[in-house]
Amino acid sequence: MKQKRIFLPTIEDAKKFVEAASKCDFDIDIFYNRIIIDAKSILGVLSLDLTRVLTVEYNGENEEFEAFLEKKSASRRTAA
Repeated sequence: MKQKRIFLPTIEDAKKFVEAASKCDFDIDIFYNRIIIDAKSILGVLSLDLTRVLTVEYNGENEEFEAFLEKKSASRRTAA
């Protein structure tokens, strides 16, 4: 199981995240505190507090999806 911490500050970022997750053939969850959402659900992702750092958990490999996660990495946000 892989975990990445990401930041999706805008609705557009959230849409792109769901789009990238939907192309994967494995389950992806995104969560904050105890709220766990299917990452392929746009309504679910938009229901999260987008001002917070979110954790993505998945068990599979997809270069395009992982590249997107790297671009939205929470660690990159603090470095800027």
